[in-house]
Amino acid sequence: MENVNGLLMAARTATGLEDFGEDTFREGLDVLVRALRTEARLNTAGEHTLRELIIGLLSHRLQVEDWYRRHPETSEVPIERPLITLGLPRTGSSALSFLLAEDPDTRYLRMWEAGDPCPPPSTVTGRDPRLERMEARLRVQQELAPRMAALLPSAADGPEECQDLMGLDFKSQYFQAFAHIPSYSAWLVDADLTPTYAYERRVLKLLQWGDPPRPWRLKCPTHLLFLDHLDRAFPDARYVMTHRDPTEVMASVASLYAEMRQMFTDEVDLASLGPLNVGQWSLGMRRAMAFREAGHDDRFFDMDFRTVQRAPLEEVRRLYDWLGEPVSPQFEAGMSRWWHENAEGREQNALPDPVAYGIDVDKVRPLFAGYVARAAEWTAQGNRE
Repeated sequence: MENVNGLLMAARTATGLEDFGEDTFREGLDVLVRALRTEARLNTAGEHTLRELIIGLLSHRLQVEDWYRRHPETSEVPIERPLITLGLPRTGSSALSFLLAEDPDTRYLRMWEAGDPCPPPSTVTGRDPRLERMEARLRVQQELAPRMAALLPSAADGPEECQDLMGLDFKSQYFQAFAHIPSYSAWLVDADLTPTYAYERRVLKLLQWGDPPRPWRLKCPTHLLFLDHLDRAFPDARYVMTHRDPTEVMASVASLYAEMRQMFTDEVDLASLGPLNVGQWSLGMRRAMAFREAGHDDRFFDMDFRTVQRAPLEEVRRLYDWLGEPVSPQFEAGMSRWWHENAEGREQNALPDPVAYGIDVDKVRPLFAGYVARAAEWTAQGNRE
């Protein structure tokens, strides 16, 4: 992989554009590229895929800035009171995001537009070619990593996490899912994501441009680590937080990382994946608890993983009662259809062996003890009925 200047030039050449906007992305890009070159041990597919990912993100920045240059009125598009789903990975938040996406009166971040946000979808007549490209990418992924479909629900036109939009500022957790980059992982948890979330808001306005405003439904576990920063970009956001025993979660997310990385390297270090996730997510929970305790607890609605598995529609109705919004018949029918259609392919609780991923469960429990106690209180409270 070439150096940063070479990647910047490749994006400029691909788009014919020059302006990347504010340079807040440069530090993360520098740290990431250095880690990929010196630590990642990428195979040929990994070198190609990660290079194309970086050039793609840089190209999207160029296109976003070009759009705003030509349409400065985009900055006036309103984004009010988004509902943001967060929680540890593997706690049912992805399934919840698919259920919430069935509400026709809201707007969610679609997979195909998250990975290729320009131009605004409202400017495209007919079936958007970006949707077809994403469908082709998912077919390739299915061939290379067939277990991914069972581990993580995904659809080209379905809801996607904020990772791609955060990647536009090169401060995104998904880079470490693709490759062993410990220096980037260590740098990220202490980085300032204030400009990252400001840029995400900028892109959401672009995606919404030309359409009637609808409340956004967003989702990303990474937000747990950076709620103070997220709050500066979305001060009126409300949160739905999913909960599950962290000792079940850590091995599960480590196995997901392993499934992802095996596509891009011939040397997956399984034993490093557990400590990486245990360290980051225990820190994220401490930060999330501090954020809630600093006067924001009333902005959170809590859902227990097993309760959602048993009664998903009932839990969404409770959430909407809390929001003060109706569950329309169309919304309810869509949720019921999605849940039943995906039931057969949903992976059951066949948890991987934590030892294989360097996880000592007895040492994990104390790190999350404070969170487990608070989660029990949050879910027992019935969300301040």
